[in-house]
Amino acid sequence: MAVSETNGQEGPAGRESAGGEWLIYRGTGERHEGIRALPKPPPWRDFDGGGHPLVAPGPDTDSVSARRLGAFRHLAEMHRPSAEELEIINAALYLRRPLLVTGSPGTGKSTLAHSVAFELGLGRVLHWPVVSRSRLEDGLYHYDAIARLQDAQIAASGRAAGLSSAAVPGGIGSYLRLGPLGTALLPTAKPRVLLIDELDKSDIDLPNDLLNVLEEGEFTLPELQRIAEREPEVEVLTDDGAKVTVREGRVRCHAFPFVVLTSNGERDFPAPLLRRCIPLRLGRPDHERLATVVRAHLGDDLTRVGEDLISRFLERSRTEQLATDQLLNAIYLTHHAELPTRDRLADMLIQRLDQPR
Repeated sequence: MAVSETNGQEGPAGRESAGGEWLIYRGTGERHEGIRALPKPPPWRDFDGGGHPLVAPGPDTDSVSARRLGAFRHLAEMHRPSAEELEIINAALYLRRPLLVTGSPGTGKSTLAHSVAFELGLGRVLHWPVVSRSRLEDGLYHYDAIARLQDAQIAASGRAAGLSSAAVPGGIGSYLRLGPLGTALLPTAKPRVLLIDELDKSDIDLPNDLLNVLEEGEFTLPELQRIAEREPEVEVLTDDGAKVTVREGRVRCHAFPFVVLTSNGERDFPAPLLRRCIPLRLGRPDHERLATVVRAHLGDDLTRVGEDLISRFLERSRTEQLATDQLLNAIYLTHHAELPTRDRLADMLIQRLDQPR
């Protein structure tokens, strides 16, 4: 599958000339109700929520998104993608397909999910940080069977001792909590935003394990299916901390979530996963985009003070692997220092990531 690569050099004028009237996500950083104009999905990506009532929308974007997008984001064209990037992101929205974002560390892969959630009013970003030990079940739900057994034993001991105040253990739903992926697949009127971060760090099996869930938009909880005849409805906790009702041990989405899979490009993914995703490669940012990132997080004054560091960072990044957060750290810290300490601190904080230290 072809992968598009962009370098952030398109300006607003380029976006306006790219047939932008069809765009739902516009990358402006301003909230709007464009998600209401999203057409119905193609028939092969149309989900019915299992015929169950829709659950309440998730909470509003939280401090994590505010930190990602920057305290001064109103001053900058922060995270405004190029025309080609906008088209790819909106293709994922229209087609209800996961967006596979590849790029070097610090190019804004994870921030993209927060930007879409903020602009379209899709609520708190559900975040699943993948590590080498991550399994599909970690993203779907967790059942604490040990805690349930311990509570039952404590209650039995209390009754045996004749304690009228012995705690009565809760039902099975008290020991079940949906993970980020499981919560994203709840039947909601508007799609949730799910960030599956650094998928290339996973065990070799996880990308294949994700295939069926991402294709079918549903999953089952065997613990609840076994008792479905006598207890068809069970309240469980979500990743947001709210309670929802799961019916007959099955969760099926209504609006397929906007899923962002990120990768640093450290491994290849199987073809079945690639064909189910819309690929986007984020290239090395140019001077203008780096400056807008700094402005969004640190404001105009520090951006002007750090102009020389931005230029040096950009020049070094042509031959060295660097991350944007290194630049932010350097500008924030060095504005308190004078020369030559300032240059020494900057060099200490901006060290190349592609060789041993």
